[in-house]
This record gives sequence, structure tokens and C-alpha cells, in this order.
Amino acid sequence: MKIFFAGNVKCFSLRQNNANKVPSFSSYKNPSLAVDVVVFGYNDRTLSVLLLKRNEEPFKGKWTLPGVFLGMEERFGDACSRVLRTKLGMDDLYTEQLYTFDEPSRDPRGRAISVAYYALVNPQRFTTGHKSGDAEWFPVHKRPFLGFDHDEIFTTALQRLKAKILYHPAGFELLDELFTMTELHELFECILDTTIDRRNFRRKILDSEYVLPTGLKREGLQNRHPELYKFNRRLKLKGAGGALPEGPIIN
Repeated sequence: MKIFFAGNVKCFSLRQNNANKVPSFSSYKNPSLAVDVVVFGYNDRTLSVLLLKRNEEPFKGKWTLPGVFLGMEERFGDACSRVLRTKLGMDDLYTEQLYTFDEPSRDPRGRAISVAYYALVNPQRFTTGHKSGDAEWFPVHKRPFLGFDHDEIFTTALQRLKAKILYHPAGFELLDELFTMTELHELFECILDTTIDRRNFRRKILDSEYVLPTGLKREGLQNRHPELYKFNRRLKLKGAGGALPEGPIIN
């Protein structure tokens, strides 16, 4: 910038002070960002969680949730997909961002913030493939102690799932494409860990339009052939646009 005065012209050149320059991120201590995923599966009337056994410190030999550190050019959702694809051999699952876990001491290696997700999968549709440690399904009530703060992340995810299925048809991702009303009823009882009146459940589910009759029946069952239903995917496409019924599916 130059300043001019009348009369004898004097010119002053004022240079910008280097101290006013915007500092780069390298001037700050930046925490690492991670994405951890709670993968729920349902099979044989049991809700399970998929865990990885770590093959390196910290928590070597212990079970943990699958996770990765966020890449510089990566969104959180993309990192979640990378966890499922590269560590578990899974793709195209129902996922939802859960919560941010930022306890400063949560990772003994240093400051790391985790943005957690949960995913729902029918284990019979996928054969898990993994590159880091051993993957194994554990019933949610018989899971081992988890490294890091993953017990807290798991508990938060389970609470979210229990609340979610009361208002949103998320649990259908855990079933086969076609299912009976009894199988759906058993799924809800398993996730909610409670007994649900069968007739009231059937009425509420049908009123909600969450399921559609297929006209087919389950074969191979002795003395009975229950009707098969399928998830009403048009409801899922409309989502929060007003297609979902008001109030919980069950009381």
C-alpha cells in the first residue's frame, strides 16, 4: 500500500506483516480421526456383533470393532464403506452414523477422535473376508471385553438400534428377502430383549404398511404353511417425507 501527501510527494510502502498471515494447520497439534463400525447380524434368533482380533499393539490379541483412520481426501461415509469392504469383505450395507467419541485418553497411542457408525447385515448373505486379524460373530450378550473404548461404542450402537426399530424399518435388513410374520416378531423380541404380544404386533405392523404380502407361503414346515411377506421398500425411499407412521410400531 502507498500513501501520498500534497506538496512534496512522499511515498511510503507498507508491507504486510508476516505475523498477519494465516498459519497453516501444521502450526497446530491435530488429533487423528478414525471411523469405527459396529456390525450387527441376526441369525437363528440371535443378535450378534462382528469383531476383529487385533494382531498388533495396542490391545494385541484382544477383540475390537473394525475401524480405520480417516484419509486426507476421504469423507466419513467413504471411510465407513472402506472398513466394511477391506476388513470384512462386505459392501452395500445399511449404515448410519452413530456418535462422535472424543475422550482424550481413548487411544493409548495418542489423541484420536472416533466417528462411529453401525451397520446391519444378514450374515447368511455374506462370507466375511478380512485382512487384519480374525473376524468372528459374537452374540451381543456374550461378547468379550473390547479394546479401546469400543465397549462404550457398542453399547451406544445397541441402544440406538433398539430405539430405531420402533420408529423406522431398519431391522428388515437383518432378515431374508421373504419372511413370515413369526420371524419378524422374533426379530423384534430379540433386539428389544422383551416379550411382545403377538396379535398386537401383527396388527401394528400391518397398519404401518412396513410389510407387503407376497401371496407365497413357507414350505417345508410340518402341518402349517405361513404366509410370506416382504419389506415395503417404497416406504424406505420416502423416508422422512411422511410415509412412516406416527408413533412407535409397538408400545
